[in-house]
This record gives sequence, C-alpha cells and structure tokens, in this order.
Amino acid sequence: MNFFERQRASRATTVKLVVLFALGVLSIVIAVDAVVLIVERRATASTIVGSLIAASAFTLLVIAAGTASKMIALRAGGVAVAQSVGAVAIDPSTSDPRLRRFINIVEEMSIASGVPVPRLFVLEQEPGINAFAAGYSPADAAITVTSGALDTLNRDELQGVIGHEYSHVLNGDMRLNIRLIGLLNGILLLGLIGLRFLQFGGGRSRDSRGSPILAVAIALLILGFVGQFFAGLIKAAVSRQREWLADASSVQFTRQTTGLVGALKKIAGLPAGSALGDKHGEKQISHMLFGEGSRGLSQLYATHPPLLERIKALDPAFNPDEIAQLQQDFAQQPPDGMAEDAALGLAGPAPVIRPAPAMSADSSVRLDAGAIGGRVGRLTPDDLARGARLSGQIPPSLHTLATQSSTAVPLVLALLLDGGEDVRTRQLQVVRARMGGPVAEAAAGYAAEVSPLDPVLRLPLAAIAAPLLAARPADQRAALVTALDEMARVDGRITVFEYCLTRMIASSLSDAAAPGPRSRPGRGTVGSAGDAALSLLAAISAAGNADPAAAEHAFGAAAARLYPGRRVPFTPPADPWRDLDAGWATLDALAPPHKQQLVEALVVAVSDDGVLTIAEAELLRTTCALLHCPLPPLVA
Repeated sequence: MNFFERQRASRATTVKLVVLFALGVLSIVIAVDAVVLIVERRATASTIVGSLIAASAFTLLVIAAGTASKMIALRAGGVAVAQSVGAVAIDPSTSDPRLRRFINIVEEMSIASGVPVPRLFVLEQEPGINAFAAGYSPADAAITVTSGALDTLNRDELQGVIGHEYSHVLNGDMRLNIRLIGLLNGILLLGLIGLRFLQFGGGRSRDSRGSPILAVAIALLILGFVGQFFAGLIKAAVSRQREWLADASSVQFTRQTTGLVGALKKIAGLPAGSALGDKHGEKQISHMLFGEGSRGLSQLYATHPPLLERIKALDPAFNPDEIAQLQQDFAQQPPDGMAEDAALGLAGPAPVIRPAPAMSADSSVRLDAGAIGGRVGRLTPDDLARGARLSGQIPPSLHTLATQSSTAVPLVLALLLDGGEDVRTRQLQVVRARMGGPVAEAAAGYAAEVSPLDPVLRLPLAAIAAPLLAARPADQRAALVTALDEMARVDGRITVFEYCLTRMIASSLSDAAAPGPRSRPGRGTVGSAGDAALSLLAAISAAGNADPAAAEHAFGAAAARLYPGRRVPFTPPADPWRDLDAGWATLDALAPPHKQQLVEALVVAVSDDGVLTIAEAELLRTTCALLHCPLPPLVA
C-alpha cells in the first residue's frame, strides 16, 4: 500500500470512526431515556415525552460541547496535544547527550522523508518506555518521548521507536488521532459529570426527598460507565491495526528488526514497562502511544496488539521465556542506553552511517514515474542513510544557527542573499524594512558562512530551522514570508532555488498556523484541474530544459501520461512562477489517486532528457511538498 492508498484508507477509517462515535452517542441517549422512563414511570404521557426530549437534548449538548471544546483546544495541532499531557519542549540547541541523540535521529528521518523537522518534547517524569506523534500534518507534527525511553534505549532501539512514530506521521494517522481525542472527549465528559455528581451530590440526602437525586446520580454513574465502555471500544477498534502497520514500517525504514524488538523487549522486562503515571493524560492519548499506557487492560479495550505478539511478528525465533530472564537481569542491572551505545561504538553526536547508494547531482539518470510515485510518503533504508549523510554534511556552525531561536530566522534569510553587491544591498534593505535592523545585520553576517554551502544542503538546512520558524509569533511569520518573497524578486527574476525555498517556507508556516483546515484530504480530479495541472507541467518542463524543443518534448510526454489520448499544445509560460502560484490551491485539493497521477506525470517531465539536475530535483520535491506528498531526496 503506497502513500496515496494509505491516505484513501485513512479516510475510510475516519468514516468508520464517525459511525462508531454515532453508535456510541445513540447508545448513551437510549440509556439516558431508559433512566428517564424509570424515574417518570408514574407521570403523565406528556410529561414523559417532555422529559425524554429534555434529557436527550441535554445529553447531546454535553457531548457536543465536550467535543467542540477539545477540538478548539487542539486546533494548534501537535504542540497542543504534547503540552496538554505535560510534555516539555526540547531546546534544539541542547547539549544533553540523551536529547542530542534524539534530535539527531529525528533530523535524519525528516531530511530523508522530505518533511519539516517536528517539534520535540519529553515527558520528564515518566520512567516507562513510550512515545507518541501528534499533529494534523507533518508541518505541525510534534514527537514526544518519555524520559524512560531516553534513559534505557540505545540508539538503534530509539531509532526503531522513532521510526514507528514517523510511520504515523507519514501514514496520516495523526489527523485521525486528534479527531479521536476530540470526539471521545464529549463521551468521556458525560461520564465525568456522572462520577462527580455521585461523588459530591448524589448521596447527601437519604430521605424520601433525596431519592430522585440519588436516582439521577446512579443514572449518571451508569452513563459514565457506558461512556467509558464505548470510548474504549472505539479507540481499540481504530488503533490496533495501525500499530501493526507502524511496526512494519519502522522495520522497513531502518532495515533491521533488532532496534524495535530490543525496545519492545525492554518494555516487557522492566517494571515500569510502557505505563504512564499520569492516568488522566494517558486516557486522552492512549491510542497514540508506542506502547500501552496502562497495565492489565482487557484485550477488548487494548489500543495496541499484545506485546509478545508484536515481538513474535518481528522476530519469529523469539521465545517468551526470554522475558523472565530479562526481568531478572534488569532487576540486578537496569539498562543504560547511552552506556550500550558506547559499548556498540554508537556514542557521540555523529551516527554510524551504513553504506547506501546516492544519486549524484546533475547526473544522467532515468527515473521511473511509477517507482518515484511509490516513494512518496515512504522511507527506505537508502533514504534514511542518505538523510543521515546530508545531515552530517551540514557544517556544525550552520547547524547551530539553525537550531537557535535567535539565529534561525536570519540564517534562512541569508540563504537568499545574492552574490552581487548591488542586489544584496537591496535585499538587506528589504529585510531591514520587514524584519528590523538587527535581523538584517545578522543575515549579512551569516552570508559568508552560507555562501560556500553545497546547493544540495540548503533546503535540508532550512528544514532543520523550520520548527523554530513556526514557533514565531504570527506577525513575525507573516513578515518573514513577505521578506523572503521580496528578496527573491529584487533583481527582477526568480531562480528555481529561490522559488523552492520561499514557497516551502510559506507552505510550512501556513500549515503550522492552520493545521486542521490545511490537512484535509482533497476530492478534486485531474480533469477538473486541467489548467492548473498543465501550467505546472509546462513550468517544470521549461525550468528543466533551456532548449525550447526539449521543453516541448518533455511537456508532451508528461501531458500524455496525465491525459492519455488527449493532444495538448505546449504553451511556454511567460511567467512560470506566477502561473504556478495561481494553481497550487486547486492542485492541493486533488483526491489522493489523482495526486499520484500528477506526481507521476511530473516525474516524466523531469526525467525526459535523461538528466536530473539539482534544480529539477528540488523543484520536484518542492512541488510534492506543496501538494502535501512528501518525497525523499533524489540527490545527495
């Protein structure tokens, strides 16, 4: 199942979730009405009808209010979810070796997969091994790990856990999970009201006059049980299958099972396991976690497959008797992940990179449209190795600038500074007017460091800075987008790199600012988006071919792939970037299968002459990013 098929499957799962939620709400309303009938059994028919209507309306109102309030609270996406359970943001410039290792792993996976680096959090008071990814889309994703995971897992094991979470990021599970939190909050709120009513008001009066209060309290307690019951069933029904997929994807990403298996075995062997101490927070995010957040759950309510079954699926030779021995070993000597790294030769900030083929820039290559389409939203071990290599090639001084709040913005601005003195002076005037003098001076100071940077590393460097850019206040984000656009246009022309950087930053910041609306899957077709799709094919064909005849040939091949049997004339765009800007909203609204067709047509256009340039590779990846179809790097 490729990225586009998974998006379609995620939509089907969302429908399943809504149906289960509706059934749960209906069951609760029926239970409420049954209680009303018992309490009002001696009343007149009109009184009973009125009471039924009032009770049903109240129940629906409480559920709707609980759902709406939670969805509003989570509208900021992954960061809001992480903060709601007490997670603490990690400073990207930290020198803590445990956190540094976590950051390095995430950066490598982000560069490898073509998504912005997520915001990172830690649950500092949780000794269990657990993690979760939250957000509506990769641009607003937040990945949280427990302190126990950082302390006890070695690098391979932590990479296996993060690979599992990246599967949720790339498979569209995060949006579904946030919706699940919102929908279930309404059901759980009704149960909470029942429990509180019984605790503080239901038992105060024991005479005949208190019996109605007691009856209502007992009824609400029953409703609380019903609500918890259906919430557990819904979470289990939606979550378990996606956990199997995430385990399989993690192994696919890392090309080894020992890391993920080792993490699961440590969960089984340690007293804390994967349990969270904060039970209120655990109930909210239990379906998001890497492992079960509570102990002793019935499989009816379990949001994850049984732990031993997960291990057995990854390691068929696994003997469950091993766990008893692990428990004895860990009781005598708890595992220390950093010490294990040192013993395995994995200690230090630089990871061990396994050899993997890398495609050289501007190389002769024939890309297969179907194969590249299959790589969208998917990581392979070669991609992961390439991402680690790209991350490792970024100079440490620039990496530091990209991971500090005070320097990330001027660093990204410095990426656009031109080599010509006159153009650079006007660009800095733009920065001074939009962002202020200190930012302009800092950007000018970083230009000397940025200028010799290999072109292949510039967009990955911007991706590392992305979470700090998204964390800026709204007015500063808007000023940054405007400044970047005006800097690119100062000399009257826009290069491919300038267009890619400005549009990727603008799209990433827009996604982070309004993650819910911008993450909704589209329903459009390539037939209805003909003008925008053809403009995109024409612009990319022209950008990759200086010879008009070669550009026309590339366009013809791509158009034939997108619209078989249809003759489409090639009209070279007078202003390709303006034409592209006019069509992004339409193209992003395409349904997943139609996006796949468009991406495959783009690959045909880019590869028509058999040469893949850095500009073409960057433009293809940028296009996929703007269509919310993350593509791994094609050059290194």
